Amino acid sequence: MLVSYDSRMKHSADQIDREILRHLQRDGSLSQRDLAERVGLSQNACWRRIKSLQDRGILKGTRAELDRDKLDLGLVVFVMLRTRHHSAEWLAHFRRHVLTIPEVVDFHRIGGDYDYQLKVVTRDMAAYDKVYQRLIAEVELDSVTSYFAMEAIAEGRPLPV
Repeated sequence: MLVSYDSRMKHSADQIDREILRHLQRDGSLSQRDLAERVGLSQNACWRRIKSLQDRGILKGTRAELDRDKLDLGLVVFVMLRTRHHSAEWLAHFRRHVLTIPEVVDFHRIGGDYDYQLKVVTRDMAAYDKVYQRLIAEVELDSVTSYFAMEAIAEGRPLPV
């Protein structure tokens, strides 16, 4: 018997998988029993699907959603960075450096007028200035532009699966 492997199948998810993912995105603390009931599967079948989603890297874990304000982390800053350096060595050093800064919660290489975008969450302007000083201490950047969020209208929304 000849079995062919289609690499696209590795990351595919059918309707039941997507339903599982939708429920887990809304509430990652659902018990396996509750999740199985909501998607119309037995607990064993639901567990096998979750395990498959994890094994394929589609489901990467569960996290608790925290209230920034109650943790005194009310300042959100979107930092736009531009550099003249684009070598692999510079990029590797830059990535390592940025990832040592815990206040950087999102980090993207982007296209357009800027090269990188960071989302920084911190207590206040003085704390952000320390992040800024740490950011520029080890890497040469052409420009750093900071945008301060006034209000989070929608944040951490589920992926449209």
